[in-house]
Amino acid sequence: MNSYLLFKSLHLIAVISWMAGLLYLPRIFVYHAENPNDLNVSRIFQIMERKLYFYIMMPAMFLSWLFGLILISLLGFSILATLWMKLKLILVVFLTFYHFYLFSCLKNFELGKNDKSSKFFRIINEVPTILLIFIVFIVIFKPI
Repeated sequence: MNSYLLFKSLHLIAVISWMAGLLYLPRIFVYHAENPNDLNVSRIFQIMERKLYFYIMMPAMFLSWLFGLILISLLGFSILATLWMKLKLILVVFLTFYHFYLFSCLKNFELGKNDKSSKFFRIINEVPTILLIFIVFIVIFKPI
C-alpha cells in the first residue's frame, strides 16, 4: 500500500470532520444566543457544544495537523519552501486560531458571560468557509 496515499486519505477525512465542526459549532451558538433566558434550552446547547468541540473538533484538528505533518515529511521538508505550502500553512494556522476562539465562546456560554449576538455568530460562521475556499484553490493550483 502506498503510505503517501494512505496518509493523504486520512488527512482529508480528518479535515472534513474538522471543517464540519468549525461550520456547525457557530450555528449552535446562533441558536444558543437567541435563547439566553431558557435554562433548559441553554443546558441542551451547552451539552451539544461541549460534545461537538471535545469529541469531534479537537480530535479532528489534532489528526488534521498530524497527518498533514506526516505528508510534509513524506514529500520532503523542502516542500516548505514553496509558496503554496507557506500560504496553506498560514491559512491553516488561522483556522486553528479560529478553532480556539470558538472554545473561548463556548466557555463564555458555559459561564453565562456571552455578550455576542446571534448575528455576530452568523457572521463569524463564514470565516471557515472563506478559509476553506482559499486553501482548496491553493492546494489544487499550487501557485509558485
